[in-house]
Amino acid sequence: MKAVIQCGGMGTRLRPFTSILPKPLMPIGARPVLELLLKWLRRNGIQEVYVTTGYLGHLIRTVCGDGSQWNLRIRYTQELEPLGTIGPLSLIREELDEPFIVLNGDVLTDLSLSRFVASHRTHTDPVTIATASRVIKMDFGVIDEVDNTVQVFREKPTLSHLVSMGIYCMNPDVFRFIPDGIAFGFDDLMLQMMQNGTNVHVYKHDGLWLDIGRVEDFQNAQTIAWEEQSASIEVSAAAA
Repeated sequence: MKAVIQCGGMGTRLRPFTSILPKPLMPIGARPVLELLLKWLRRNGIQEVYVTTGYLGHLIRTVCGDGSQWNLRIRYTQELEPLGTIGPLSLIREELDEPFIVLNGDVLTDLSLSRFVASHRTHTDPVTIATASRVIKMDFGVIDEVDNTVQVFREKPTLSHLVSMGIYCMNPDVFRFIPDGIAFGFDDLMLQMMQNGTNVHVYKHDGLWLDIGRVEDFQNAQTIAWEEQSASIEVSAAAA
């Protein structure tokens, strides 16, 4: 199976650090997050990777090269103009002729790709989204009202939501929804598919997931011995 890592974003949430480094090269301990992500893919059996680049893409190509240092084969695309989170796939549609993985270049997780892909293969629809539950603490008093009259008042409640992890398994027929040469986000893809009546599936992951583009998650990632923890998890999963 092939994987596509989306690395073209500008990383605005981590400025000013990303004024110098693209977000996928932000360090987690002594390693850039993209290196940890590539090693995780290789441990999960992926050997062919496409990296989509835009902002400071030359630095990503310099650091990762052809991938041989991790026993991977890496090929790159370069966006002349930003194409959003899904638009860059149109540049390599001819290469993705079998089910493939798409993931953001700023995630760290212990998700089992084999279980995720197995779940995707239980149906024939184009997309399965890896999801996690996130608890969000509101900073405001939340009001439920009817006819301008307060029915319920909750002071700074904690809300739980199922959210996308930025990891997707897709079939090649997803390309009928993806236009060429224009910015096209994952939200655009979801809208197109749902308007067409095409089902979108989810896979619920209850383990580790960090979005390095968020300052809080980036800081939390520094406290994790990531490669050692990942290896331990994979050994335990294999034994099970």
